[in-house]
Amino acid sequence: MALTNSIVLFAPEIPQNTGAIARTCAATGASLHLIKPLGFDISDAAVKRAGLDYWHLVDVHVYEDVEQYLAENGDDGLWLLSTKAPRSYAEADLSGGVSLLFGRETSGLPEPLMERYRDRCLRIPMRPRARSLNLASSASILLYEALRQQGFPGLLQTGIMAVAEEL
Repeated sequence: MALTNSIVLFAPEIPQNTGAIARTCAATGASLHLIKPLGFDISDAAVKRAGLDYWHLVDVHVYEDVEQYLAENGDDGLWLLSTKAPRSYAEADLSGGVSLLFGRETSGLPEPLMERYRDRCLRIPMRPRARSLNLASSASILLYEALRQQGFPGLLQTGIMAVAEEL
C-alpha cells in the first residue's frame, strides 16, 4: 500500500506561497488541500495566467471549512504546525502517511483547533527573535522530513542527469 501525504492550508492568503507549495506537491506526489477562505483565485484561467505549468500534476481539494476537511478526510496522521507548538517536528513520528496542516500567513491556526489537537502540534526550531519562516519553506521542511522518514517512496533516488543517461 502506497503512503499518502498531504499539505493542508487553512485560509491561505498569499498566492505565491500556495503556488510554491503546489510545486512541492507536484514534485513529491503529495496532495494539496485548501480550506476557505482563500486570498486568491485558483480557477483554470487564474492558474494559467500565473504560469503554474505544473498545476495539472497536483491533486487539489478545496473545502468550505476545517470541519468539512475533517469530515471528508478524518484526522489519522494529522499534524498541526505552529510557531506556538510545544515540541519540535524532529520529535514526531512521520513515518506513516501524514497530513500537515498549516495556518494562514498572518495569524496561524485557530486556537480552538490547536487546543483540540494539542498532542499533534509541532514547530520548526528557530532563533528567539525570528517570528516565523515563510509558509512555503515550512511546508517543504515538514513534507521532506516525512518523506525522509518514509524512505522517499516513489521519488527518484538518483539525479536527473543519471536518469537521462539511462534513457
